[in-house]
Amino acid sequence: MSDMEGRPLALVIGHKDFASGIVSAVIAITGRADLFRTASNYGLDTRAAEALVRDAIADGVVIVFTDLPAGSTTMAARRAQRDHPEVTVVTGVSLPVLLDYAFATPGTEHAADAAVEKGRAAMMVARGTVRAD
Repeated sequence: MSDMEGRPLALVIGHKDFASGIVSAVIAITGRADLFRTASNYGLDTRAAEALVRDAIADGVVIVFTDLPAGSTTMAARRAQRDHPEVTVVTGVSLPVLLDYAFATPGTEHAADAAVEKGRAAMMVARGTVRAD
């Protein structure tokens, strides 16, 4: 048994209640409450958010999912990643991305890549048709 067993390998961090909301949906669907740690940047400056990410990495987190590609949480995660190149940062996270990650073998090298591809594939535009009566 490793000392990291039972600790979340992934941090989901975003604006306000984004992380807790999306992870609660993942848990409801998968039952995997063990995979994700959540955090909010609400009321934090970028330095404080970076410290939060660094603490998560020190606790064994190997992947950080953020909400916005150019947002403050992503900037904080990328700064922390400079000192921890083994950590993967995934931006623009969505429910399909986290679900795919939850069903993969967490922590594997390709889990993040596969999850992002699943997220891209899940996006669509559905337009109604105008009926001529």
